[in-house]
Amino acid sequence: MSLLHEALRAGHAPAPRAPAGPRVLVCGGAGALGSALLEQLLAARRHAQVSVFTTQPLQTGLRGLHTLAWHEHDRTPLAPTAVVVFDRERGVNGRELAFYRPQPEQLPELAAQLHARGVRHLLVVMPHTQAMLPEALKRGLASLDEQAVAALGFEHLVFVRSAQPPDRVQHENAAQRLAHWMLSQLQMMVPERQRPVRAAKVAAFAARLAAVLPQSAPGTRVVPPELMWDASQARNAAAVADDWLAGNVSAPTQPATPPPPSPP
Repeated sequence: MSLLHEALRAGHAPAPRAPAGPRVLVCGGAGALGSALLEQLLAARRHAQVSVFTTQPLQTGLRGLHTLAWHEHDRTPLAPTAVVVFDRERGVNGRELAFYRPQPEQLPELAAQLHARGVRHLLVVMPHTQAMLPEALKRGLASLDEQAVAALGFEHLVFVRSAQPPDRVQHENAAQRLAHWMLSQLQMMVPERQRPVRAAKVAAFAARLAAVLPQSAPGTRVVPPELMWDASQARNAAAVADDWLAGNVSAPTQPATPPPPSPP
């Protein structure tokens, strides 16, 4: 059969069926982390539909991606699973400006609206500046806002804490520059498992959690930075996410420290 006939046959072939599985919504599709998460969710093809909130019309050529206009008082039912991404500010192009970008202080109101609109499984990705979060808060609820979200009654609620490098700040005063330099030296002493993780790695881990979260035991959970680091270093980050949701403690992936040499 000629190439022309093959092309005509392909053109009349039925469109591929949408993947089976629940729908998922992303709040915060701009920025490196938000865009990487959308790519991971679409590539995995584990959801029947991937939606993202926008604040202005957006033409997208990504198959399977649906845009939803963000309105603060809208009550239209949404997907049962949602991922809220608080991405760091960066220079954005016209396309990224079309995405709804939530702010951390909006979390309680945003979560309440999502819950009222049918979201039952919520994943919140909250990067924090490395070495700035107290140890006790890395594995628990870190603020009254997070406690308010937990009280809303989601079947599943997960906070993902991933360390990020501090923002670069230009100081005009010499004393401020010196203080900033001294703090940066202290941050270099942060343990390896609490260091920043690439956005693509965080997105892959979060996408896996969003896919399997509805099948896990209900409750509120917190992913500490150490677990996020382990998942980024593992050969199979999905297995780390599955084991963590199942209640299994994953072993550190960093190599063991060799014993000191014996004295002569």
